[in-house]
Amino acid sequence: MNNDKKQLSVERSEELLGVLKTRFEKNMERHKGLEWAKIKVKLEANAEKLWTLDEMEITGGEPDVVGMDETTGEYLFYDCAAESPKGRRSVCYDHEALQSRKEYKPENSAVGMAADMGIEILTEEQYRELQALGKFDLKTSSWVQTPANIRKLGGAVFCDRRYDTIFFYHNGAESYYAARGFRGLLRV
Repeated sequence: MNNDKKQLSVERSEELLGVLKTRFEKNMERHKGLEWAKIKVKLEANAEKLWTLDEMEITGGEPDVVGMDETTGEYLFYDCAAESPKGRRSVCYDHEALQSRKEYKPENSAVGMAADMGIEILTEEQYRELQALGKFDLKTSSWVQTPANIRKLGGAVFCDRRYDTIFFYHNGAESYYAARGFRGLLRV
């Protein structure tokens, strides 16, 4: 892989496309009316987006197409792993929160990792849309985009699913837990 250009090798690209196609075909209820052939063409035309999907994959996100933005024509990939992606847990909310910790700092922040990967953290609304497609975060939780007024006061928000209900919670932005990560969105 060439990190400078954020481009995968031909072999890795083919391998990843195979993984994504298999996941797409196994989970047709997530993307009714969409065709893999059209999605593949868009992915093959955009090496950097394919690199980002690989980052989502290797951190445990199991990205899959969940819809299409009718306005832009972009396909929407969400992390569809059953639990919050394992390679993105134990992170505080953002860089400011990371800097505020005096000891026992996590290695990274959700916002920082998302930016490095080229994805957006899901909003509460997007998280609820994902939950309509299956049951996610039954044992873990996921940071979601925090409204500026809450973040300004030092807080951050996260969601999970318990008792067959999607819960929306708050915590200090500097907090981090082994069972809390974040889910992302990629537009292709």
